[in-house]
Amino acid sequence: MTEILVVDDDQNTRKYIKTLLEGNGYHVIDAENGEAALDAMEKNHVDLVVIDVMMPKMDGYTFTETVRSTDEALPILMVSAKQMPADRHRGFIAGTDDYITKPIDADEMVLRIRALLRRAKIASERKITVGQVVLDYDSFTVSRPGEVQELPQKEFLLLFKLLSYPGKIFTRIQLMDQIWGADSEAGWETVTVHIARLRKRFEGWPEFEILSVRGLGYKAVKKV
Repeated sequence: MTEILVVDDDQNTRKYIKTLLEGNGYHVIDAENGEAALDAMEKNHVDLVVIDVMMPKMDGYTFTETVRSTDEALPILMVSAKQMPADRHRGFIAGTDDYITKPIDADEMVLRIRALLRRAKIASERKITVGQVVLDYDSFTVSRPGEVQELPQKEFLLLFKLLSYPGKIFTRIQLMDQIWGADSEAGWETVTVHIARLRKRFEGWPEFEILSVRGLGYKAVKKV
């Protein structure tokens, strides 16, 4: 299911957009400002962001600039009560893909989101490609020419997370919280066990490698 992050400091607006989007078949997580949104993105796979402009702590412009410094592909729809051309220009300069003004027209918002997802090929395809290796989020499979492996859910989510941010170091606690959930009763040793299984499963695959970073955690490295 497509995951949409809704960011707005007004609780009623967040609730309205969430209800609207869930009614159209999307799964929605929400945050009250840009800082909280960045935290949410660390813990969840996000396909598209709907973000308000004016918010405390971190506004929509700063959030968008921060995301664009590391991710050029994530679709971002900026929402604002500001209707002047200069405000739209600032949004696009920051890196937003589209801009919609308040009061929100429900049909227009859904159509714009569908267009953004279609453009990004996320509505029908959630995949990571590493050379000839393809990770398919919807089927939990990792494939290359002549070979397809269907992974247990946690193993796939762990590998997908690491390869979504190649080179980034994740601690065991971060991976536990993001893959198993903060309320899980499993210990951090579970991560170690799953990493070992992934290494054995993909031993000899030259396209990527999972490395241990002493005293810190793990990272995935693309070799192609």
